[in-house]
Amino acid sequence: MDLVREALDVTPWGPEAYERARAELRGAMTESGTAQAAPVPAAIPLRGRRAARARNRRHPILGARGKIGIGAGVAAVAAAAAVMLATTSAPRSAAPAGPVAQAPAATSRLMTLAALIKSSNSALPGDASLVISKQVNGGKLMQVLYAVYTDDGKMYTGDDKQTLMAAVADNANQADASNAREIAAARSAAAGNLAAARVKMIDALPNCFELTLSGAAQEKARAACWARGAAARNEILREKGIKTPLKQPTGQVLQDDINNTLWTAATIGLNWGGSDPQIREGVLRLVSTIPGVTVASSTTGGQPTLTITAGPALFGGGGDQVLTVSARTGVPVSSVESGGGLATAVETNLVTRVSLAGIKAGKF
Repeated sequence: MDLVREALDVTPWGPEAYERARAELRGAMTESGTAQAAPVPAAIPLRGRRAARARNRRHPILGARGKIGIGAGVAAVAAAAAVMLATTSAPRSAAPAGPVAQAPAATSRLMTLAALIKSSNSALPGDASLVISKQVNGGKLMQVLYAVYTDDGKMYTGDDKQTLMAAVADNANQADASNAREIAAARSAAAGNLAAARVKMIDALPNCFELTLSGAAQEKARAACWARGAAARNEILREKGIKTPLKQPTGQVLQDDINNTLWTAATIGLNWGGSDPQIREGVLRLVSTIPGVTVASSTTGGQPTLTITAGPALFGGGGDQVLTVSARTGVPVSSVESGGGLATAVETNLVTRVSLAGIKAGKF
């Protein structure tokens, strides 16, 4: 936890890398009882969200996985936190399994908006999404991030127009396989089989849930996955003076972890493909299946919006995350993460449809 705290002061963090480390620190603080006792220094809040339950890897939004900024150091920090919180297995192919795959009632507000998006769908111009994010942590502006996501799965970032153009010119692709899995899961949800799409989105991020199995085989695989990380996990606990080993999550704690992972992966996908109506439709359908998520009408910048709140149950009781989207299109507007002993992180977004050729030419 000390390592992650110290690293949170490093600037700049790349897309998603900060958020993953911040979420995992928050989960570890909740687990160890230090959430309210140890304020964390202000840091760049890349899509600050998804304070993790203390046993699972958690969130991000954009998706660089530690390849920008401090590079391998970010990855090392995230990995250290991940070992503290859980050992994860490789992603698996998705298949519906158990109660976590159940579809919601089609009358929910998010399902209604998803239907509106589908009915309004028309020919999509361009070939990429441009997201300009203003990121504030503890009331302090930390950075403005420019990110472009192409329909063929590439991501380029910069801290202004010129550096984004340079990243595109240099083909400095920051995407990884998780991004492609998240987008594929969102498209699957929009296409129809929501139960299978839920599992597919959950397994977009590494985990020990073993949702493609069932019954005794699932329980055995979960236990084996948890056991594989025991030595490394316990070593870190000993270094921090924590004598009680973490317990493998079961029951409602396990269900909350699964739902946290679904929220995390789905909202990453929403920002990855925010200008694509099919992605927005699929993500809204998936988020509508998560218990503990509430939706309310709001107004942002004079326009009707929906505030989608993932409550404390998804984050080990350590705070919540509020995602605001357009009530007409589902385009993400902002994200606010609060609680869990960390400074409130606010990110506001401008999402537009662009062409990569236009980005190269500076026409944005």
